[in-house]
Amino acid sequence: MHCSLGFAHSITAEIPEMNPNPEVRHPGPRRPHKMRGGHKTSSAQNPQLFDDTSATQPPPGPYAMPPPVYGEAQGMPGASYTPEPGYGVPGNMAGPPQYPGAQYMNDPMANAAVQYGQTLAGQGKDYLHKNMEKYVSASKLKYYFAVDTSYVGKKLCLLLFPFAHTDWSIKFNQDEPVAPRYEVNAPDLYIPVMAFVTYILVAGVALGTQNRFTPEHLGVTSSTALVWTILEIIILLIAMYVINVATDLKYLDLLAYCGYKYVGMLLALIGGLLFQSSGYYIVLLWTSISIAFFLVRSLKLAIMPHSDPDNYIRGNKRRLYFLLFVALSQPLLMWWLTNHLVQ
Repeated sequence: MHCSLGFAHSITAEIPEMNPNPEVRHPGPRRPHKMRGGHKTSSAQNPQLFDDTSATQPPPGPYAMPPPVYGEAQGMPGASYTPEPGYGVPGNMAGPPQYPGAQYMNDPMANAAVQYGQTLAGQGKDYLHKNMEKYVSASKLKYYFAVDTSYVGKKLCLLLFPFAHTDWSIKFNQDEPVAPRYEVNAPDLYIPVMAFVTYILVAGVALGTQNRFTPEHLGVTSSTALVWTILEIIILLIAMYVINVATDLKYLDLLAYCGYKYVGMLLALIGGLLFQSSGYYIVLLWTSISIAFFLVRSLKLAIMPHSDPDNYIRGNKRRLYFLLFVALSQPLLMWWLTNHLVQ
């Protein structure tokens, strides 16, 4: 017995223990110590080369998976497991995702209110669409913008040099009038709109050359021109109603004819930028005469028709005065809206 113990002790003395921490040196082989009974004990009885960590359970962390649960009675699978907040998963993931207004989605009163609101919005949209079609029809606007490059070139030449033009009649089909791109005498809104926008831009350039440009000043210029155009159309419509001038002219036709003056205003501003005030007044004078002559010849067939001789004789003076008012008011507005932009 003593021999076997001595042999075991010599073997354990020769096998070094493995150090789990390589940075700390092992103090060496442990020496046996005596117990109260006088018996010697050593590590040779249970030699341990590695640390056994299989029985040690790590503490539950914030993302550690919880142990499986099988319903109320053990051994009955099928029950769903709902982790508690703070154990296994974060608290905001403990149930179905919650978002603002989610509690109202299943409320029947809220659903009824949403459906009623959608019905009212649809009715309002239909009402607005009907009224817009009554006063501003999309098909009519398309007619006034149905132009091409050839028409724009011919129309600009007609506005600036109308004296040599002979045929001022507008051809019509049986169903609808001819589009402007097929008839140079037809009114359009493309040239007035483009001339208005370009007039605002050139006005900003003119103010910049005089060191007077500010965004507020440019806004006042554009809003003033727009307000004067609207007032002009309203005054013409009221005058036609007061003097009882029966004509086929619509307010869009009047807007187109009165908007042609922005072409002359634009050219007058460019002449003022290039040749100062002398160039401005020369170009303004020419364009004013051209626009006035163009309006007299274009509106004469619409305001003073020859189809009814008796009506033509009775209303000749009223129609003539109205025609001259429309033609002569354009040069005054052209000077009023451009004079302050030239040095």
